[in-house]
Amino acid sequence: MAPGTNLGAATPIQMGGFPGLPQPKDDKKEAEPSTAEKKAINDTLAFLRSLAQLRGRDVAFAEKAVREAATLTAEEAFKQGVVEILATDIGDLLRQADGRRVSAAGKERLLATRDAAITHVVPDWRARFLAIIANPNVAFILFLIGVYGILFEFYSPGNFFPGTIGGIALILALVSLSLLPVEYGALGLLVLGIVLMAAEAFTPGIGALGIGGLIAFLIGAFFLFEPEGSTIDLRVSLPLILGAGAVCAGLSFGVLAAALRARRRPPVGGAEELLESTGTVLDWQDGRGRILVHGEIWTARGAAALKAGDRVRIVSRDGLTLAIEPA
Repeated sequence: MAPGTNLGAATPIQMGGFPGLPQPKDDKKEAEPSTAEKKAINDTLAFLRSLAQLRGRDVAFAEKAVREAATLTAEEAFKQGVVEILATDIGDLLRQADGRRVSAAGKERLLATRDAAITHVVPDWRARFLAIIANPNVAFILFLIGVYGILFEFYSPGNFFPGTIGGIALILALVSLSLLPVEYGALGLLVLGIVLMAAEAFTPGIGALGIGGLIAFLIGAFFLFEPEGSTIDLRVSLPLILGAGAVCAGLSFGVLAAALRARRRPPVGGAEELLESTGTVLDWQDGRGRILVHGEIWTARGAAALKAGDRVRIVSRDGLTLAIEPA
């Protein structure tokens, strides 16, 4: 061991998966461990005890490390015989190990390490790539890109670019999720939230789908990587969750706002566009005549007495005849 380090706390804990239901507790006594927990503790205890007996180490500490999560500093472990060498660096370790006799593969061997060459083994590009995508934040971003890329491909088929990028990102996200302890209930909430917000964008309503989807999305993202008992913080960062939620909500409610603005905008084409438009009388006689509107000549009728050159406003349409009045 190196100075400033410690060992122990070998009690097995749950690291994701599907943990059992919580046991009842009271104020005076902690709940009894479940059968699965007892099995894991006893198995770990037997393993460490056998190693301690094989190497002539402190068996009592091995039991305490498992049952009581006991720990020792490097100096304490050296004094109690839990470790044999206390070294400051690799060179010091090789010097102290030189000349020691060890048993390996049933044979006793003499270590000659004083001037041994040190070879550094680095991970290859595949291991480094998996380490990058196994980051919870990266997995979360890849998942969002994948889902929205495929949604946009369905919404506008034939472009292929969103679907291609989304498919690759989604497969990488699934690989990343397989390397992480995922809470599947939270993943379901995350997918449900995306689906609801997408439904709000594609079928604009009163906003209920979008609001419900945003709530489900935020809850699912917050609890996506948080296994019970883990000592490593695997949660997606809060700023990333809020930023992704804002972008998804902006896409959903932005489409809704655009649809509402389009409904209030006057018609720009078709028969409805003629209503309330103005035109110029070309000729008029006995309540009927022709008018020029938007560069087209239409037959018109009206009760007012008009003459060529008068400005009129269209109030209704009956087939190819317009009802007009003075503008």
